[in-house]
Amino acid sequence: MNFPAPRPAAQHSVLAKPARAVAFAFAGAILVGGLLLSSPAANTQGVFTSLVDGIFTATSAVCVTGLTVLDTATHYTLFGKLVILILIQAGGLGLMLIASLLSMLVIGRIGYLTRLSTQRESSAVSGEDVRTAALMIIKLSLAIESVVAAILAIRFGLAYGDDPAGAIWHGAFHAVSAFNNAGFALYSNNLMDFVADPWLCIPISLAIILGGLGFPVLVQLRQHWRNTLKWSMNTRLVLLMTALLLVGGTIFITAMEWTNPKTLGELEPAQRILAGFFQSVQTRTAGFNSIDIGAMHPASWLGMDVLMFIGGGPAGTAGGIKITTAAILLFIILTELRGETAVNVLGKRLSRSVHRQAITVALLGVAAVFAGTMGLLLLTNYSLDRCLFEATSAFGTVGLSTGITPDLPDPAKGILIALMYLGRVGVLSLGSALALRDRKALYELPKERPSIG
Repeated sequence: MNFPAPRPAAQHSVLAKPARAVAFAFAGAILVGGLLLSSPAANTQGVFTSLVDGIFTATSAVCVTGLTVLDTATHYTLFGKLVILILIQAGGLGLMLIASLLSMLVIGRIGYLTRLSTQRESSAVSGEDVRTAALMIIKLSLAIESVVAAILAIRFGLAYGDDPAGAIWHGAFHAVSAFNNAGFALYSNNLMDFVADPWLCIPISLAIILGGLGFPVLVQLRQHWRNTLKWSMNTRLVLLMTALLLVGGTIFITAMEWTNPKTLGELEPAQRILAGFFQSVQTRTAGFNSIDIGAMHPASWLGMDVLMFIGGGPAGTAGGIKITTAAILLFIILTELRGETAVNVLGKRLSRSVHRQAITVALLGVAAVFAGTMGLLLLTNYSLDRCLFEATSAFGTVGLSTGITPDLPDPAKGILIALMYLGRVGVLSLGSALALRDRKALYELPKERPSIG
């Protein structure tokens, strides 16, 4: 008896498998890392650390966030710090690999659509393409980290008296943490002791910016940095929005904190600008701080909430809803205000499906931050502005804190763990699913227009 050939599965269901694999892989890394960080070998006191705190730190490292409930410098042994460093590199570089390959599939960099044979629903690409892209990502990432590590090591050795081994260790740890937008530091007050040192602040900032641009942008700049005509819309948007947000963030933070004696007020004018720039860079989802975030003006927190929620470029080490999503929403608003029908971005017309994807990602992000903030308000006695800042920092995988995270009860820490995981893995899974799905309705319902506004 001849049975009919089975109907191919929908493409989005095939794509859901790697998305689930990513989610489980990150969850597994968090669990293993949490157990290791909770062990006596990772604790300078030689005792077990709370499993909740271990899981929290592992989540923060794997999701390259930087929020901490324990002092990294004093609580963890060299073994514990190495575990954190490995988790940061695995989480940042691993997700960058996955996100970059998915991004290339979306924009056709490795010929996804052209490689579909009679089994149209197959998501396979040639192994050679994947290996080449993966090797390029690894080489580029390690090259940037190595250069930054060397600069930092020299500075730590010459200016701060570190012995060669200590200088290399401090340089490597902070370079990896910076490029992966993690924000973990080996000092109890993070980087506040170096607020006026451009030889440390600027290399760290550049590593953060490069990691946040995204690998597709870095590759395109490497190949066509002189020929801007060959830049894709993605590269143009990322570079344009990165520049605008960095400059705008620097001006905003510096102006708001200029006379605050607890943050910038006691510094020289040039040092205030450096510190304002450094903190603006951190909102791109790095999480280092060279000033006391808890002493900043609440209005500064609110502005930083917006910057942290937007985040960095897609397929990079940064978090947030991504600056391309924010840019698309801005262009949609401008188009509607002008009364135009098509959304045109930098000389190209934007696909209508991208409109819906951007709105979906942004609104779900708002919902996650709202729910997280509500949970923190119900479980703690902290004010709305502080709870909103912590929730946004966790979802955007930023790591900046007003200082309340270490004192949160375990259920509230659980909320931040969920937000960090969702902000890192959930956005990637949702974005790739929306961008790569290929299911079309066979019919359309009648149109009707309700009143808006």
